[in-house]
Amino acid sequence: MPQPGARRPPSRLPTAPALLLAEADEAVAAEVAAGLTAEGIKVTECRDGAEVLLRAGLERPSMVLLGAPLPVVDAAAVTELLGRLCPLTVVVGVGPQDAEEAVAALNAGAVAVVARPYRLAEILPLLWRAPASGAGPGERLTVGDIELDPAGMHVRIRGRPLHLPLREFQVLGYLMQHAHQVVGRQQILRELWGDELTDTNTLTVHIKRLREKIGSEPGSCCTIDTVRGLGYRLESAR
Repeated sequence: MPQPGARRPPSRLPTAPALLLAEADEAVAAEVAAGLTAEGIKVTECRDGAEVLLRAGLERPSMVLLGAPLPVVDAAAVTELLGRLCPLTVVVGVGPQDAEEAVAALNAGAVAVVARPYRLAEILPLLWRAPASGAGPGERLTVGDIELDPAGMHVRIRGRPLHLPLREFQVLGYLMQHAHQVVGRQQILRELWGDELTDTNTLTVHIKRLREKIGSEPGSCCTIDTVRGLGYRLESAR
C-alpha cells in the first residue's frame, strides 16, 4: 500500500495519434486540421506529395492522409514509395470523380479510401486504430531466415531487405508472432483491421503477395501454408 505522500507511478494512457495531412486546398486542410486538433490530434500539413515524402520519415506520424489528386507526386506514387522507405498507415481522400485515383492508391498499399469533402467521423476511427506516433510496436521477430523489426519497420530475408507495404508488413508480423500455429482468417482480420473489414478476399490478396515476395528470395526456407477451412500457418524448415 503506498505510503502517504508517495509519488504514484504515471498512468499508461494511450498516446494521441498524429496525422500527416497532404491537401492542396488550403481551406479544406485548415478545416480538417481544426476539427482534428480539437479532438487532441496533432496535425502536420503538407501541400504536395514531395513534401509528404520529406516529412514522413522525420515525423513518423500515426497516419498519412493524402488528398487526391495530389500535386508534384501523385497519391499512388507517394503510397508506394512510403511502403518502400518508411511503411506507414496511408489513407487516401477522393472526390466522386476520382475513382481511378482510389483504385491506384489501394493497389499501391493504402489501407483505406475516404470521401472528400472529409468527415471527421470517418477519419477519427482510422486514426485511433493506427499505431501511435513514433512508437515501437514490439521486439524483433525471427522465424527461420526472416527477421522483422517492428520498431524500425524493416524486414530481412537472409540479410537481404524485403520491402513491404504496411498491411503486408502487419500480416507477416502477425504470422511471425504465431509461427508454426494455425491462425484463422477472421482472427487476423479482427486483430489488424478491427471492424473496418470483414471480407477475407482482401486478406487472401495480401497473403498471395507475401508468398510471392518470400518465395522470390533465393534460399528462403519459410512458407505460408493454407490450412483448409481454418486459416494460415507460417512454417520454417529450420
